[in-house]
Amino acid sequence: MSIPVSGAALRAGVLEVVVLGGHLLLYPTGVCQEKLATGPLTPRGAAARRSRPPVLLLHGFTDNRSVFVLLRRALGADGLRHVEAYNYSLLTRDLRVTARHLARHVEELCARTGQDQVDLVGHSLGGLIGRYYVQRLGGDARVRTLVTLGTPHSGTLVAPFMDAHPLVRQMRPGSAVLTELADPAPGCATRCVAFWSEFDTLMSPVGTARIEHADLLVENVQVTGIGHLALPAHPTVIAAVRRALDGLGSLPVERRGAESVA
Repeated sequence: MSIPVSGAALRAGVLEVVVLGGHLLLYPTGVCQEKLATGPLTPRGAAARRSRPPVLLLHGFTDNRSVFVLLRRALGADGLRHVEAYNYSLLTRDLRVTARHLARHVEELCARTGQDQVDLVGHSLGGLIGRYYVQRLGGDARVRTLVTLGTPHSGTLVAPFMDAHPLVRQMRPGSAVLTELADPAPGCATRCVAFWSEFDTLMSPVGTARIEHADLLVENVQVTGIGHLALPAHPTVIAAVRRALDGLGSLPVERRGAESVA
C-alpha cells in the first residue's frame, strides 16, 4: 500500500536534495579549522556601543563549518557582531569531551573579542554539544543565547544501523547524556531557542527537536516546509535566527501557543 505524499513534503524533499548538492560542493572548503583574526575584533566608536556578543557556530555529526556559509554571512552583515565557526573533531566519540573543548574555545573567544558573553548556534548534534556546555559545565555564565536547529533534544530513533557509533548512541532516547540533560538545572541563565520542523526526517519522533525542560528559559519555534539539511541555509530560518540573537522578541513561542515562522 503506497503512502500519499503531500505537496509540502515533496517540496521539502526537493529542497533537501538541492541543499545537499550545494553542501557537498562546499564541504571541502570547511574541512580545516578557520584562521582566527589577530587584530582588534571589537567595533569602534558608535558601533562599539551597539555591538552584540560574538556568535559561535557549531556544526552537526560528520559535518563541518561549511554548512553555515549563508547563515554566517547574514549574521555578520551589519558589522555589529563577530561570527566564527568551530570545527570539532570528526573523530570525537563523546559529545561531553567536545563540550569541554568548546568551553575552552569560548573562553578564548571572549578574551579575543573583549566580550563577557557569546551566543551559540548549533545545528543537529552541535546543538546538543552547546546545550551540554550550558547546562552541565557552567556555560550559562558565558552563553547569553543558545539557538539549536534540528537538534534531537529528546533523542532520535532514525538510522538504527548507526548505533555502532558512540555519538549516535548518545543521541538515542534514554542515553546517559540525554538523561543528564533532563536533570534539574535550577538558575540556568541562558535563553534557549529551538527550531524544529515537521519535515525534519532525521528527527524521530518529529517533536524531539523541541526542548522540554522546566528549568530552562525556552522558546520552541516551529518552521514549516523545511527539512533537516535546509535549516541552517533557508532564508526564513536565517532571518528568524537573526531576530532571536537581536533579542527583538518577535518569535512565536510555544508557551504562548505554537505557531510557525515559515
